[in-house]
Amino acid sequence: MESRIQRVRAAFASGRSRPVRFRLQQLEALRRMVQEREKDILEAIAGDLCKSELNAYSQEVITVLGELDLVLENLPEWVAAKPAKKNLLTMLDEAYVQPEPLGVVLIIGAWNYPFVLTIQPLIGAIAAGNAVIIKPSELSEKTAKILAELLPRYLDQDLYVVINGGVEETTELLKQRFDHILYTGNTAVGKIVMEAAAKHLTPVTLELGGKSPCYVDKDCDLDIACRRITWGKYMNCGQTCIAPDYVLCEPSLQNQIVQKIKETVKEFYGENIKESPDYERIINLRHFKRILSLLEGQKIAFGGETDEATRYIAPTILSDVDPESRVMQEEIFGPILPIVPVKNADEAIKFINSREKPLAFYIFSHNDKLVRQMINGTSSGGVTANDVIMHFTHSALYPLEVWVSIPLCHSGHRLSRSCCLSDHLSRQPADLYPPCLLRGLPATHGKGPSHRPARRSHQGLTLPSLTFHH
Repeated sequence: MESRIQRVRAAFASGRSRPVRFRLQQLEALRRMVQEREKDILEAIAGDLCKSELNAYSQEVITVLGELDLVLENLPEWVAAKPAKKNLLTMLDEAYVQPEPLGVVLIIGAWNYPFVLTIQPLIGAIAAGNAVIIKPSELSEKTAKILAELLPRYLDQDLYVVINGGVEETTELLKQRFDHILYTGNTAVGKIVMEAAAKHLTPVTLELGGKSPCYVDKDCDLDIACRRITWGKYMNCGQTCIAPDYVLCEPSLQNQIVQKIKETVKEFYGENIKESPDYERIINLRHFKRILSLLEGQKIAFGGETDEATRYIAPTILSDVDPESRVMQEEIFGPILPIVPVKNADEAIKFINSREKPLAFYIFSHNDKLVRQMINGTSSGGVTANDVIMHFTHSALYPLEVWVSIPLCHSGHRLSRSCCLSDHLSRQPADLYPPCLLRGLPATHGKGPSHRPARRSHQGLTLPSLTFHH
C-alpha cells in the first residue's frame, strides 16, 4: 500500500498534473468515459441498489456530466492568478494570489450513490491539479469494480489510482500520509477518518449524515408538500443523506399528511410497490435489520411490509412518534418517515435546536415571514423552502471556482462560504418529480438528458467553512 501511494506522490512531484491544459484533457477524458461507458455504469449501479436505468441516470449520471461541462468551460478563468489588494507599503509591488494544488488527495466514496459521490469529488481534485487515490465503497461492489476497470483506461494511471477493498484496506490506507482526505459516509467512520488524519495533521472534508427535519405549516399547499416529501424521502429507498428524516407539524395536520403521502406513494410506485421498477432496495442485510429494528414499538400509520430475502422495506409512515424513541435518536437512512406533532413553529424551532445540527432543513409554508423566522432561528447545513433536496443541485449556491484554491470541494460545492437566497418563495407544479414525471422517457445513452424538469423553488444553503493553503 505504501509503495503505491509513493508512486502517486512521485507522479505529482513531477509536475504533470499542474498545467491547465493537462487538467482539461483529463476532465475531457472523464466525460468521454461517462458517455462511452454509460450503459456499463448504469448496470453496475442497478446491480448494487436495484435501481432502474432511468433513476440511475437521473440521480447520478446527469449531475456528473453537468459538472464536467461547467468545469471544462470555466477552469481557465478560475486558475488564473488574481490581483491582491495592496496598501501604502506595497502599492508599487506586484501582488497576486496564485491557486496551488495541495498534492495527493484521498477520496473515500459512499455506497448510497456510489458513482456520483465518488466521481464528483474526483472532478474537483483533478480540476485543482492534484493527484488522487480513489477508494470506492466496498458495499457497492459492482460500482467499485467498474470504477477500477474504467478509470485507468481513460485517466493518467500514475496520478489517479483506484484501490478497492474492505475495512482492512481502508484502515491501511488511513495509516498513510495524504495532503487532503475527503470521506462521505456515517459519523462513526468519519470520527475514525478524522483521528487517523490528525496523526499527520492532514486536512479533512467530511460529508456525513444526520436527521434532517421537515416542518409542514398549516399555511401551505399540502398536496404539493406531500408529493415533494414523498419523492425526497423514498427516493433510493430512503438512503439519501439529505432526505427528510422526520416531519414536524401541528396535530391537526398529521392524518392529512399520512393520507396524502399514502396516495402519492401509490401514484409513484403503483399498488404493488414491491414490483415497481422505480423502488430500490436496502443495500445489505445488516442495514435491513438495523432499519427494521427502528420500527419496534412504533405506531405504523402506513406501510411496514418487509421481505428479508430481497431486502425490501415498503415506504412507511410512523405517527405520534415519541421524540425520545430510538427512531428519533439516530439517522434512519431508510424508507421510514416519523411524524412528530408540535404545537407551532416556535416549538418546532426549539425541538430542532435541542438536537444535533441537521445536514438539511425543509420548510413548507406560504408565509415568508415564518420561513425567514425558521431559517434565522435554526442552524443546518442547508435550507430549502417549499421543496426538498434540490439545494444540493443548485449551482448558484455552490460556486465551483474555489476548486482552484483548495484540493477539492465535495460535489463541486464551495465549503468556505455561507450562502442563502432571500428571493420570494414560489409555488410549483404538483407533478414536479420522478418517477411519475420521467416514466416512459427514452434512455439517452451518452447523449445527456432529453428532458428538463420544471423550475424548482428557491433554496438557501449554509455550509461549514474550510480553511486552505496557497
